[in-house]
Amino acid sequence: MAVDYDLVILGAGTGGYVAAIRASQLGMKVAVVEKEKLGGTCLHKGCIPSKALLRSAEVYKTVQKSNDFGVEIGESSLNFSKVQKRKEKIVDQLYKGVQHLMKQGKIDVYKGFGRILGPSIFSPSPGTISVEMADGSNNEMLVPKNVIIATGSRPRTLPGLEIDHVHVLTSDDALELEELPKTITIIGGGVIGIEWASMLADFGVEVTVLEYLPKILPTEDSDISKEMLRAMKKKGVKVITGAKVLSDQVKVEGKLMSVPYEHKGEVKTLQSDKVLVSVGRSANIDDIGLQNTDIKIENGFIVTNEFYQTKESHIYAIGDVIGGLQLAHVASHEGIAAVEHLAGKDAHPVDPNMVPKCTYSSPEVASVGLSEDAAKDQGYNVKTGVFSFKAIGKALVYGDTSGFVKFVSNSKNDDLLGVHMIGPHVTDMISEAALAKVLDATHWEVADTIHPHPSLSEAIGEAALAVDGKAIHGG
Repeated sequence: MAVDYDLVILGAGTGGYVAAIRASQLGMKVAVVEKEKLGGTCLHKGCIPSKALLRSAEVYKTVQKSNDFGVEIGESSLNFSKVQKRKEKIVDQLYKGVQHLMKQGKIDVYKGFGRILGPSIFSPSPGTISVEMADGSNNEMLVPKNVIIATGSRPRTLPGLEIDHVHVLTSDDALELEELPKTITIIGGGVIGIEWASMLADFGVEVTVLEYLPKILPTEDSDISKEMLRAMKKKGVKVITGAKVLSDQVKVEGKLMSVPYEHKGEVKTLQSDKVLVSVGRSANIDDIGLQNTDIKIENGFIVTNEFYQTKESHIYAIGDVIGGLQLAHVASHEGIAAVEHLAGKDAHPVDPNMVPKCTYSSPEVASVGLSEDAAKDQGYNVKTGVFSFKAIGKALVYGDTSGFVKFVSNSKNDDLLGVHMIGPHVTDMISEAALAKVLDATHWEVADTIHPHPSLSEAIGEAALAVDGKAIHGG
């Protein structure tokens, strides 16, 4: 028997379940189809569990430096099983919260694998969803007026490199480690690779990062990348940029993994207990029935218009499956925009230049808008202001003066083009800069904003002043 809905959402990750809640708020009859657990990658395999581990690493590092704060506690030790249990407890609590939200919104949840059917007895146009139920019961047929594809992504690998989940790991596998390796090679120096390098180094693991491009965190401002490289080296992380891993030659040699790579015309080899592959993510679009529609695929991602409609106007796609910024908060906003558009509301699509991006390593990185190089490439004449946390009283009190805040402004009209931060708690501070971007603020309007003293946010005000050479406390 077929069940009618106003909206069926394939995938109940951050984008999917947020879209479902917004649709419910607008009075729609909504269902979500999820083959695993509500909350998706972010809650179970990404954002939340990795940040829980990063927090434990931060505490462990802080305890090791406790004498610096006058707190003498003797020798510290790490119980990694307790670290993992704490992570699981946090994930479970949030998972229960998402389940409650579905019940509260009267949103039907189908646990299974959903596929889009072509025109049939149920509907003259593509979009009927056949759900292969996880419990093995008969398939359910859902007949929606609209569909949102929010099936997310999975870790990508390199050609010829087999992920065996024992020696060669993805970030999914690393989250389930029962004990820490002594040594690890991380292939990829992007956000995920650097977060894992930071965490594992703080846990006492010997880490080497191999990055193909000339710099780590390649999508960040060059000054941020340079500062992160310095910070990683200070932690003892070995970073090799411009390294091409010979992925089809990676193999087990005895009890160690052998990782050959080309660097500056030479072939060299690394050996480590484990290899973590962190080279991006691929969209989950296989076997979901796209061949039964006119939906277009480019470079492995679903093509949509600015309101997230596919070539089938009643079928939308959001989140990692459409590429772009593969971030949980982006998927959430795309989901809301898609729902509001299909409901005939005034939808507000995501502008990539307004999206704050965060790396939760130690030190943290956060940015919004254009980097200095990107702004120049787009033809802007820019002026910049930089202010170090070394001159911020709260950073000294906190015990971490690493990093800085950098403003990039348009010389012509003082428009704020981008803000970039590296240092303590910058992932919590970036929202001020994001709001400034939304309000089309200038750097001097940010400078005129009174920042409390003592606070880390004073670095934002000082960096804004520094654009015009007016920083009060140097920098």
